[in-house]
Amino acid sequence: MTVNKASKLRPSLASKLPYEVNNVVRRLTMASLIGQSVLVVSGGAVRLTASGLGCPTWPRCTAGSFVNTPEMGIHGIIEFSNRTLTFLLAFIALALLVFLWNLRKQRKDLFWLSFGLLASIPAQAVIGGITVLTHLNPWVVGLHFLVSAALIIFSMLLVNRSYGRSGRTAPPLTRPISKTTRQLSILALWCTIAAVVLGTMVTGSGPHAGDANAPRNNLDPDLITRIHVLPVYILVLTAIILVVTLWRRGAQDKLRNASLLLLIAVVVQAAIGYTQHFTGLPPLVVGMHMAGAAFMLATATNQADLARRR
Repeated sequence: MTVNKASKLRPSLASKLPYEVNNVVRRLTMASLIGQSVLVVSGGAVRLTASGLGCPTWPRCTAGSFVNTPEMGIHGIIEFSNRTLTFLLAFIALALLVFLWNLRKQRKDLFWLSFGLLASIPAQAVIGGITVLTHLNPWVVGLHFLVSAALIIFSMLLVNRSYGRSGRTAPPLTRPISKTTRQLSILALWCTIAAVVLGTMVTGSGPHAGDANAPRNNLDPDLITRIHVLPVYILVLTAIILVVTLWRRGAQDKLRNASLLLLIAVVVQAAIGYTQHFTGLPPLVVGMHMAGAAFMLATATNQADLARRR
């Protein structure tokens, strides 16, 4: 193909992409948010079923195969399924970036958030490979989870901006958002992040290592658990204050509903956390706690993002 013919094709390909945020873009952002949350749950399933070394090497699943083999049994299926989900999420992120190509100048917020999302997924895959090659070192496993947490935050911001809930395209506020509301909302997000980070340390000291021979981080489980709940206490109190003040002041519906959703997420997650602690960490309840962490990250990000509108 000549250079002239190639140059004629490029504009035609770009012209097929949207020049405004459409339903395809919105659905891709929602698919990313749901997919990243599912990845957290599937990663938990890998650990809770002792399938962390179901594929004993990386990037191959075995020394001679990129996929799991029948001889590897259920552990190989669970681990390889989790790896496959990463490729699906990378495809969604790439599709989103492509569909935003014509909007890269006027919607820089969406474009660069999607670029960061796509760029982080390969890093997540590499960290996942390191966890296998280090035989599930708990600190590397924790980092692997925290990258997923960051991707949930990215995805939630993309959802809000693509649906016009925040960012430059959001409708004007009927009344200003108070400085206190902004500060409390940001505090809630940081407390959520702190609780998740400390939660990974609690996990690294507990019994669900992903494999019977995997190392632990040698932290005192009771002590690190007590430290873990400190930001949770602050988060519960902050969420209650946000709900009370926003509903009493008659704030906009989106912000009031966001605060109520955050409070529900925090209370449910705290209840699950206490249940798992006092019932000996049953795998199913621990898995529910991981799903709750993903939901709490999304709701706290949503609250902080909506409260930052001016």
